[in-house]
Amino acid sequence: MHQTSIYPRLAALAAVTTALLGSGFTPTARAGDFPPLNNPATVESHTGKFVWAELFTTDPASAAKFYSGLFGWTAITVEQHGTAYTVLSNGNHPIAGLRQRDSSAAPHAARWINYIAVADIGAALAAVAKAGGVVRAPARDFPELGSLAIITDGDHAPVGLIQSSSGDSPDREPGLGEWNWFHLFVRNPQAAADFYRQVLNYDVTPDSRLGRKTELLLATGDFNRGGISPLPDRADAKPGWLGVIRVTDIDDLVGRVPALGGEVIVVPHAAALGSRFALIADPTGGTVGVVEYVNNANPVNHP
Repeated sequence: MHQTSIYPRLAALAAVTTALLGSGFTPTARAGDFPPLNNPATVESHTGKFVWAELFTTDPASAAKFYSGLFGWTAITVEQHGTAYTVLSNGNHPIAGLRQRDSSAAPHAARWINYIAVADIGAALAAVAKAGGVVRAPARDFPELGSLAIITDGDHAPVGLIQSSSGDSPDREPGLGEWNWFHLFVRNPQAAADFYRQVLNYDVTPDSRLGRKTELLLATGDFNRGGISPLPDRADAKPGWLGVIRVTDIDDLVGRVPALGGEVIVVPHAAALGSRFALIADPTGGTVGVVEYVNNANPVNHP
């Protein structure tokens, strides 16, 4: 089984992460220009794989300029159900969407929602209720993208489910500028693992590299899809998922964050398997991790 990255120090950052919940930017495109997740479409199905992410923000334009300037992503704005929707792509591959959040949410930070692939979204949502979760946004179809829903697990951590209309991308090592890992911080990792196993049929194993039974891996097929760690014992700590993006020069990238209007929450530091990790926030409050691997140390290369 391939190992995808887990960061021991991320548990200490959970409280900060969940509290935060024009380079490359182009004008509005016509409705119908929404790029499919996979072009050409595939016949692959990888239930449990994280394949999409959306940032809910009151200022999609500022967020798009930030991520485009920082990662070199391109942005187009299309129309979805009468509402503007921004698609961010890494090269020719769509990587994330930006959704307009109601202006009444202005005092609150933007929030990333990460989406997990399912083969049958109706069956998956039925399993959510049986496992003790809640369907927060029922399945809704979007042209070229697929059917999307948002749920919360037993610890009220939100996550998305998606049945892609163009199949799932092949399993491989994440490239530069792509989502590399997703990590969940909760009060009871084993209970959370049981929930996701029931809903998405994950194999759950301890992370043998860390030697702690409370650090768990979620896997399907031959790939680890995400990890679970205990939430820090702090009054302001709240459960949530953190997405991490792979970069080539973490010091250069983090050094450009302030000029683009973002904030460096945690400076680059050594992490697992020769990696270096940092935590950043965009100008609207959306928070992501960034990771650089030294000497090809990405854990997907370490069976």
